[in-house]
Amino acid sequence: MFLVMVNYSKPLEVIDALLPDHVRFLETNYAAGVFLVSGRRVPRTGGVILARSDSREDLEAILAQDPFAVHQAAQYQVMEFSPTMTVPELSCLLETASG
Repeated sequence: MFLVMVNYSKPLEVIDALLPDHVRFLETNYAAGVFLVSGRRVPRTGGVILARSDSREDLEAILAQDPFAVHQAAQYQVMEFSPTMTVPELSCLLETASG
């Protein structure tokens, strides 16, 4: 399991212009089962993505396709972790995280 911290490196005007393509990128990766949760940081300096991937390298290759990355509008900090406890509603995250 991975936690991705997205940090904007360009003004919000640039981010907003890229947002429709970024949302399509997110939707594609939700459909593929890679992204589990995402959202904006508060204050709006970037975002957060909870992801699962076979490897860090695979996830980094996916993140490189984000329009924010392609246009050098954001940087990504990827942190791997092993979830060991959740509320019952999210117990499926424990099952998919084994390995």
